[in-house]
Amino acid sequence: MDAVAPGALEVVPAPGAAETGIVRDLGRQPYEPVWRAMQAFTDARDEATPDELWLVEHEPVFTLGQAGKPEHVLMPGDIPVLHVDRGGQVTYHGPGQIVAYPLLDLRRLKIGVREYVHRIEQAVIDTLAEWNIEGARREGAPGVYVADAKVAALGIRVRRGCTFHGLAFNVAMDLEPFGRINPCGYQGLQVVAMADLGGPSSPDAVKPVLLEALARQFGLRLPSARASG
Repeated sequence: MDAVAPGALEVVPAPGAAETGIVRDLGRQPYEPVWRAMQAFTDARDEATPDELWLVEHEPVFTLGQAGKPEHVLMPGDIPVLHVDRGGQVTYHGPGQIVAYPLLDLRRLKIGVREYVHRIEQAVIDTLAEWNIEGARREGAPGVYVADAKVAALGIRVRRGCTFHGLAFNVAMDLEPFGRINPCGYQGLQVVAMADLGGPSSPDAVKPVLLEALARQFGLRLPSARASG
């Protein structure tokens, strides 16, 4: 874990919350070491392990979920394709995109998988609202959309009641690689970044707002989140 976790911030529970947790801003990292670290963390944790929220920007990569169909990867070119153990089809990760990995014990939080997904989506919707951007859910297609274009994708895994993988939030990035795939398995699906909607030109402005929104959804408080971004 030390190789991918340069910094940590304690998450202080809100009044009435049961848990404390840790936020780790990993900076810019290749995908696979972070993926393996998530797996190791989830396998090693027990009932007393604090929950963690990891934030990262990945080097360019396409990831194909467990049920992912290779035909949705159209022309990857020089971008590597990794088959991973999350749900969902194919997506792209690259610089300018915030990837958030909530490593949470759902049993301890007393929420189910559907509620977990709903809360992550709400955190993104609330974050977009800070810049007067209206995000929405789409029935049967997890993620967050702005005017029918996808701004955030979800791909999760739950093992022994504990979550890993998570959220990819397009903030200020080159969207061209999405044209090399059928995003999330949908041919012709439009994608968009916050910067193209009048939002910030850097993920650093968005990270503390997203952290606050996630903490709020899961009953935690981040008193210094905005200052740390």
